[in-house]
Amino acid sequence: MDIRGKAALVTGAASGLGRATAERLIEDGAHVVLVDLPTSDGELVAKQLGDRARFVAADVTDSEQVAAAVSAATELGELRALVHCAGRGGPVRVVERDGTPGSLEAFEGVIRTNLIGTFNVLRHAAAAMVALPDLPDGERGACVLTASVAAWEGQIGQLPYAASKAGVVGMTIVAARDLARNHVRVCTIAPGLFDTPILARVPEDVRDRLAASVPHPARLGEAGEFASLAAHVLSNPMLNGETIRLDGAIRMAPR
Repeated sequence: MDIRGKAALVTGAASGLGRATAERLIEDGAHVVLVDLPTSDGELVAKQLGDRARFVAADVTDSEQVAAAVSAATELGELRALVHCAGRGGPVRVVERDGTPGSLEAFEGVIRTNLIGTFNVLRHAAAAMVALPDLPDGERGACVLTASVAAWEGQIGQLPYAASKAGVVGMTIVAARDLARNHVRVCTIAPGLFDTPILARVPEDVRDRLAASVPHPARLGEAGEFASLAAHVLSNPMLNGETIRLDGAIRMAPR
């Protein structure tokens, strides 16, 4: 799919993987709606990215807010692309160290953002895509979701995060099959250890140890590498229903 002149929706776009993806799609000629929380730097980032960027504040779990963001994207052009990067973590154990049951509220919160939020964004964006005519290559749109290597190798304390990302992986092939009749593709990227604002808060010595744990290249991933893969997925019509690990061959240890 040629994204030039088309509209794209990128969530979590005020920083990290989402911002890098928005930058890449704008470079590739797309008009991009950046979606992030009202408390984010989304407005500033949109100004920095130029005339083909627009910020819409939204919580990905809010149906009306996401619908408004999709509507804003359709005002910029035909909405042909979604890259959903928004998500969150939060430590929960089955039984905490003090012997109390793990927090159901904390578990539900992460699941709501990462899994329910993914479905909410996907359903609204896909509904706009299926209403469009086919492009010359026979496509109507493509969606890229974000999981994590934690979907397979979640570490101790990552219970809700791992469960939510495993849910996104499980959703991918089903969504692709569901939307195939409408010529809309769905793929997922599962990043490993990436240099994002979350990891920026980690002490330098810990970051160094994390980087050294990646077999090759022995460093943290760069947001631009995620964006490059997302752009390729959008452009390659045979990529559908697949979850792609982007992790330098890492397999996470229990802790």
